[in-house]
Amino acid sequence: MEQDPAKVSEQQVDLVEYPLLPVRDAVVFPHMIIPLFVGRDRSLRAVDEALEDDHHIIVVSQKEAEIRDPTPEDLYTVGTIASIARMLRMPDGTTSVLVEGLQRARIIEYTQARSFFRVRAVPILESVDEQPLTEALVRAALALFEKCVQLSRSLPDDALVTAMNAEDAGWLADVIAAHLNLDIGQRQEILETLDPVARLQKLSILLAKELDVLELEDQIHSQVQQEVDRSQREFVLREQMKVIQKELGEMDPLTQEKSELREKIAAAQMPDEVREKAEQEVARLDVMPSMSPETGVIRTYLDWLIGLPWVEETKDNGDVSEVDRLLDEEHYGLPKAKERILEYIAVRKLAGEKMRSPILCFVGPPGTGKTSLGRSIAKALGRSFVRVSLGGIRDEAEIRGHRRTYIGALPGRIIQTMRRAKTINPLFMLDEIDKVGADFRGDPSAALLEVLDPEQNHAFSDHYLDVDYDLSKVMFITTANILDPVPPALQDRMEVIEFPGYIEEEKLEIAKRFLIPRQLGEHGLKDMKFSDQALRKIIREYSYEAGVRNLERTIAAICRKVARAIAEGKKASRQITPQSLTKYLGPPQYSYGVMGEEDEVGVATGIAWTAAGGDTMAVEVTLMEGKGNLILTGQLGDVMRESAQAALSYTRSHASDLGIKKKQFDKLDIHIHVPEGAIPKDGPSAGVTMATALVSALSSQPVHRDVAMTGEITLRGRILGIGGFKEKVLAAHRAGLKKVLLPKKNQKDLQEIPRKVRRDLEFIFVERMDEVLPIALIPPPPHSSRGQKGGRATS
Repeated sequence: MEQDPAKVSEQQVDLVEYPLLPVRDAVVFPHMIIPLFVGRDRSLRAVDEALEDDHHIIVVSQKEAEIRDPTPEDLYTVGTIASIARMLRMPDGTTSVLVEGLQRARIIEYTQARSFFRVRAVPILESVDEQPLTEALVRAALALFEKCVQLSRSLPDDALVTAMNAEDAGWLADVIAAHLNLDIGQRQEILETLDPVARLQKLSILLAKELDVLELEDQIHSQVQQEVDRSQREFVLREQMKVIQKELGEMDPLTQEKSELREKIAAAQMPDEVREKAEQEVARLDVMPSMSPETGVIRTYLDWLIGLPWVEETKDNGDVSEVDRLLDEEHYGLPKAKERILEYIAVRKLAGEKMRSPILCFVGPPGTGKTSLGRSIAKALGRSFVRVSLGGIRDEAEIRGHRRTYIGALPGRIIQTMRRAKTINPLFMLDEIDKVGADFRGDPSAALLEVLDPEQNHAFSDHYLDVDYDLSKVMFITTANILDPVPPALQDRMEVIEFPGYIEEEKLEIAKRFLIPRQLGEHGLKDMKFSDQALRKIIREYSYEAGVRNLERTIAAICRKVARAIAEGKKASRQITPQSLTKYLGPPQYSYGVMGEEDEVGVATGIAWTAAGGDTMAVEVTLMEGKGNLILTGQLGDVMRESAQAALSYTRSHASDLGIKKKQFDKLDIHIHVPEGAIPKDGPSAGVTMATALVSALSSQPVHRDVAMTGEITLRGRILGIGGFKEKVLAAHRAGLKKVLLPKKNQKDLQEIPRKVRRDLEFIFVERMDEVLPIALIPPPPHSSRGQKGGRATS
């Protein structure tokens, strides 16, 4: 740009040499005091160099702010000579430098660029002639700037004061440029405009544009304010209208609804914290337009708070003998569960409110009456019964609810069910707690920890309600088929009561008392009867299970066929006998009694625990010519495979004591198979059965077919204790076996076995394998030789 030599002089001034400070997103003007944050090493060294000299430094803007380490080509050639007034080290490692712009300078050359920039520059001196044009420009610029300060919220009043005290046009232009909202390019252009009059003319144009924008913003703001004022005016008028309607005894529907809400809140007898929350929400409704979407959300929330029971409760039946009678009327057996409920009632009668509600967990196979017993307990106690099925739940929000920020948010199932219960002390059944899953949405089991903890559930927090709810008076009963999937922390909060399964006598009694009368009523049959022998055959040969669901389905199938015959006018027998079962049900589905028709070599009967209660399990061993390989089939798990290997190692190490030739092992392949190969099997308790079958096959001694056995075997022949004792014994009894070999360590568990089963079975408790083999194996006749490969036993 061509400058007037009379106004701008830079040729007649001596060159100066100062350190150079490159800055980003800023332009320093003369007479301007500004803090600069310095963080680059090269810039810090330049500042330190200036402080050691005369505190003077040249501040130059970068052309591109993104460049981390600029080169001379990345910097403008016109900057400002500044004086460093103060330097502060900041906690984040940066340095704050307060500089005051002195005068413009043009860079001539860079004398140093390695550790920091040092340049030789020529200062630019300004002189302004006092001409009418200049005075007019100053006045016009001041007038425009004053209007901008008045309209802008970002320009301080001090800026106008500083501008009014500027001594010349150039100074005034620099002050205005420093305070206007300009980009770096525009600021640098103003800095490089060396003629003060031309600089002030450019700024006048920018000020006029800025003023137009500010006036438009002010106009928009005024329109918005008018709308707000109108809304406030409408609100005041509505309030006056309400007062007038109140004086006239009238009430608009919205006001009437709010009044009803307040009355319901007062009648709900909520805790103080909850009542305050509800009143706050009603107060929000008062000031909110009726058509606002938030209005519906608040009303729904208040409906939930009002609909929940806060103080309503039922009185427990304190008559222990009456509760005992009611439970026996609806359920046969299950002494442990009934005893625990009667104990609770007795203690509640003595201790009153000090007694905590128990948290029970009924664990047992399907069809053993866990859920129906919970319903009967509620009826006996006089409490309302509510139930939630947890099977398949994978979202934590199913328990705790969703926050109200979500569209369509609702409380969790716990709060929803409590509203349905209408009392604060229902019997709350959480069904299938072992079927709860977990995924990216959270773990519902973790949310249940608070629900089922007596130390915490007095202040249960639901995300939707956002207030504490008292669950301490609720009697929680959970059900599960197995406990393994339930987290240990959750198991620790519950008192586990096992439902091992029914024995034949119990099933017979349940069928006569409950199942048959219910099915006859449902099928419209009145005088139909089942003989005890027919029921026993159904239990043994048509419904092999721990519970009674299949038994009831089988009875229902017979009732349907009889009802059809009657409806068709055919002659139908009203007495069901064992001989008529084949007509109604077809051939038997299961075989009752011993596993085979005769004693066999290499076949032993084991008993196993399953999720359905317990079952018998045959283990077969066959020998083949080979190279000493062990073959395992039947979909066996790793633990069961290791048990087979341990059984084989025991047999080989005691071969001489058992009458088995050692050389046989090197020439034989041993195949161990557990039938029903489609069903996965695992566990260590089949070790005794596998060892017995191995010894039988290798010694050609048959195994008694009516002897069942279970136990874990060690390499030394010791027999260790097992789990699922009761289920395994009941499975042996259900299969019609006569003798059971059990580990000595489980003798203490015999008291859990029903008396009828103890009478029917012979229990033999053993500690070593040496005690098992003489009982399980049939000794060979005196003339037979040991060590031969056997087939079937001969009598």
